[in-house]
Amino acid sequence: MTMDGVTIFKNARIISEGKISEGDLLVIGDKIEKIDSTIDHHGVEIDCNGNYLMPGIIDDQVHFREPGLTHKATIATESRAAVAGGVTSFMEMPNTNPPATTLALLENKYDIARNCSPANYSFFLGATEHNLSEILSADYYKICGVKIFMGSSTGSLIVEDDQALEQIFAQCPALIATHCEDEFKIRTNLEKIKHKYGELVSAAMHPQIRTAEGCYLSSFKATSLAKKYGTRLHILHISTEKEISLFNNAIDRKVKRITAEACVHHMYFDQSDYALLGNKIKCNPAIKRREDKEAILQAVLDGYIDVIATDHAPHTFEEKSKPYFEAPAGLPLVQHTLLIMLSHYKNKKISLEQIIDKMCHAPADIFQITERGYLKEGFKADIVLFNTDQTTRITKENLLYKCAWSPLEGKEMNGRILSTWVNGQLVFDGQKILGNNPGERLNFDFTN
Repeated sequence: MTMDGVTIFKNARIISEGKISEGDLLVIGDKIEKIDSTIDHHGVEIDCNGNYLMPGIIDDQVHFREPGLTHKATIATESRAAVAGGVTSFMEMPNTNPPATTLALLENKYDIARNCSPANYSFFLGATEHNLSEILSADYYKICGVKIFMGSSTGSLIVEDDQALEQIFAQCPALIATHCEDEFKIRTNLEKIKHKYGELVSAAMHPQIRTAEGCYLSSFKATSLAKKYGTRLHILHISTEKEISLFNNAIDRKVKRITAEACVHHMYFDQSDYALLGNKIKCNPAIKRREDKEAILQAVLDGYIDVIATDHAPHTFEEKSKPYFEAPAGLPLVQHTLLIMLSHYKNKKISLEQIIDKMCHAPADIFQITERGYLKEGFKADIVLFNTDQTTRITKENLLYKCAWSPLEGKEMNGRILSTWVNGQLVFDGQKILGNNPGERLNFDFTN
């Protein structure tokens, strides 16, 4: 926010609600006051010079590792990387140490974010086979939802017991977000690979362990349970062509009960990239075939997949440099999520309007987030100014992740983020993160 709390963005190309319009945008305090072709008002003027204004990105899946895993990342470091990437709101996962499976532990994370985050924040409550009472007593006007790991990933959170799953799907009053991989298939495939190759297993074999079949079986199970009980289900990080058939593009996402997310790395990398990047792109679910990558992007365009996110999951370079069986799964992406999608835009695979719809509007609609995700009068002033003609070179020196590495290092990415504003306050000026932390706890217009 400027000194007098009034900012006028002049000469902008404003992207919102499926259209691009030229004009001005007025911010007073933390709200968008007016959008018009020309606005005359006292305050500080920002000349956008014909560059694009978009709503801040809402990333519905990140891992910021705090508490307990802060040698990898912290809420403070990763939220700064987020706003540099145009992400003004994030929803963080519960597989920390200890895992956020009680309301008390969850509130501890909110307390941390309140004191250090320039971005808006929410945290998922983690499901276990024994914490249904916590799930039923949560206030989902202030919590984004419940996360179920139906397959193992980083940490120990997993719900395998069928009876426990049935109870959660039957009784949970909020949105359930799932990590869907069949654990029996993972273990069976792992034993086969170990028996055949011993310790000589590389990241290139990761898709043979975390297979398309395992993803489909688990996603099918989740969607079947959701249909049985009428549960609001959001399946995270779709990684296979086969899973797309489980979703419906003929229902308005605002009323859909079953929705899906794709992550930028599953639309950018494919199995040919393991040869160069190895464990750097080892993640769960695995990056798979080129055909899967292309099908996922097409499913985003066709409306079968509703949201684009990151699953930002940092580990130290030392951890990722270990042999395959010891190297953890996950990669850091939140600082470059918009740039990755702008590379698809430059290649004419997706429009700017579609990018903004899937990264900003859709998460706001599906999670029923109050007054965010759109550039609309009366909404919170979470705003990103960006240029599509300039480029951004990704180097170790300009990374803001605590882990200090990226699988994109050395690449010249299309586009440049010129500034990021959260609740009317400038938090990133295109070069550096400013010292203010205007991020707020997200609120949800929970109607189930």
